[in-house]
Amino acid sequence: MAMSLNDNEFGSSTRVSIFKTIVILVLGIYIVRLGYLQIIRGNVYRLKTDIQAIKQIVIDPFRGNIFDRNGEMIVHNSPSFSISITPNEFKLESIPLLSKILSVDSMSIVNFYEESKKLSRVKPNKIYRDADFQTISLIEENHEFLPGVDISVESKRLYTIDGNMSHILGYSREISSKQIKTMGDYYSPGDIVGYAGIEKTYENFLRGTKGVQFVAVNSTGQKVSSFLEGKNDITAEEGFDLRLGIDKPLQELAEKLLDGKRGGIVALDPNSGEILCMVSKPDYDIRQFSGRTKSNLFSQLLVNKDKPLFNRATQTNYPPGSTWKMLMGLAALNEGIINPNTTINCPGYYEFGGRSWKCHGAHGSTNIKKAIHVSCNVFFNKLGPQLGIKNFEKYGKMFGFGVKTFIDIPEDTKGKLPTELFYKKQRLSDGEIRGRLVNLGIGQGELGVSPLQMAVYCSALANRGTIYQPHMVRSIYNRKTHQLQDVELAYRMLPSFKTEYWDAIHNGMYDVVNTPGGTGLGAKVPGIDVCGKTGTAQNPHGEDHAWFICFAPKVNPKIAICILVENAGYGGTISAPIAQRLLTKFFFPHQKDSTEIKSPAITSAVTEKKIAKNIAKTNKTLAVNPR
Repeated sequence: MAMSLNDNEFGSSTRVSIFKTIVILVLGIYIVRLGYLQIIRGNVYRLKTDIQAIKQIVIDPFRGNIFDRNGEMIVHNSPSFSISITPNEFKLESIPLLSKILSVDSMSIVNFYEESKKLSRVKPNKIYRDADFQTISLIEENHEFLPGVDISVESKRLYTIDGNMSHILGYSREISSKQIKTMGDYYSPGDIVGYAGIEKTYENFLRGTKGVQFVAVNSTGQKVSSFLEGKNDITAEEGFDLRLGIDKPLQELAEKLLDGKRGGIVALDPNSGEILCMVSKPDYDIRQFSGRTKSNLFSQLLVNKDKPLFNRATQTNYPPGSTWKMLMGLAALNEGIINPNTTINCPGYYEFGGRSWKCHGAHGSTNIKKAIHVSCNVFFNKLGPQLGIKNFEKYGKMFGFGVKTFIDIPEDTKGKLPTELFYKKQRLSDGEIRGRLVNLGIGQGELGVSPLQMAVYCSALANRGTIYQPHMVRSIYNRKTHQLQDVELAYRMLPSFKTEYWDAIHNGMYDVVNTPGGTGLGAKVPGIDVCGKTGTAQNPHGEDHAWFICFAPKVNPKIAICILVENAGYGGTISAPIAQRLLTKFFFPHQKDSTEIKSPAITSAVTEKKIAKNIAKTNKTLAVNPR
């Protein structure tokens, strides 16, 4: 039967409905997809179209912290914002705006830009450190007009000590172009590097490891996103921490006691060589080097008439005066020239080569113990020529004189130790050299030592014959292994001296401080057996220099100290009382502090004045021609 028209229309209508449904579904899918792409994911794709390059941002690590021997913090860090310029991105037309924001002369920016190009065109170079919030805000607001200008976070040093510790800690500042060429690939323009003290010596431990952040930037150089959500970023690692041998309260007191004076103080642990405190005055405020510093700061310190950069604790070269007498005594004992009971008559003067050296008193029959106690010059004047120049050099070097101490800070001196070769070059005869030894026997003449060398020497006297390499840092906290690692340094044993020799020296030094007639009574500490020796070094340019060395207690000593006060006069009246305050603080840390220096007993002051007066009179002429 033939199909009717209505049947055809029914079939066509069904197909049309199906087709319409399919079309609506497809359109709906496209509309939904388009809405998703435009509305929900639109910002993401617009960001991708803006991205012009992937940029590496170097993240500076924080420098390691520094603690004292008891874990008390001395140096730590705080975040600080820096502004840098990348030469190949920076535009010269941005200079007026940048100059206004930073309050820096336009020509200074031009010069900085030109110097930066010479170092690297692609690495950022810091032009402004320790920027405040307002400066950072202005940079951010005007970023599109400041291509190649970036903000980064670094650290600046903060100090928690009541004082400076400037010659111990040193300082860090921006690396120079010369240093960049010699210090390896780690450093870039604008990096901070240690310049002095332990900041310099332990730079490789303190500096840490730089990090890298990969970011996507647009055509203006502005960061628009992290790259791969930071999966390739390298985290900066903070520097290793240092733990010093320094006793923070002792260091603070030592600085106060030397305020207004010129000189140095060094205190050592005689059982390890760890430095308990070290002071050099005048000094400088290391806080001036933290954050943004004055461009002429270093040059100002360099030309300062007080020479605050000069480390008087480690670099001076003054005769040690009577503090040298124990070395002469040990040398003479060990060479068999005398024994502990040998006496030398002191009539008040010593004649040699037709000249007379006066003592500060007539001490009569004097052995080594008494000679140290009353500081008899005649006893040691006589020992000088008997010992001879070769033995003088031998024992001087044995106790660390004439050579560097190899302390772990850059400032160190070997001092001056006269030798036979030294005098032969001056064409002195054997007799004239023996005449010089009369003066050298009491620590005068062509002899130069530093307080650090004297502290090492006193430490060896205290522990009976071990020379430890003096050092600031006792351990380093390794952030990679999370362990505190001790610093092992050198030591050497002196040739064996008989116990009776050490006893004679120790007993004499004990009497100096604790027995009437001693010149170091001002260092006496109740309850502590202090052994010491005063000294007065001649100064042809003014007042003499005041020395004092000591250790305590007498048995199993825990501390050895050397104090030098320049142009102050007498060691017994000036330096010994300073030692008394330091010893009291060390052994009785909870006792109320006082920086008041009490004068020692009148017998000490009078005796010391006599010593200094007579030395000055009798030692004007160093060369002696024997009959």
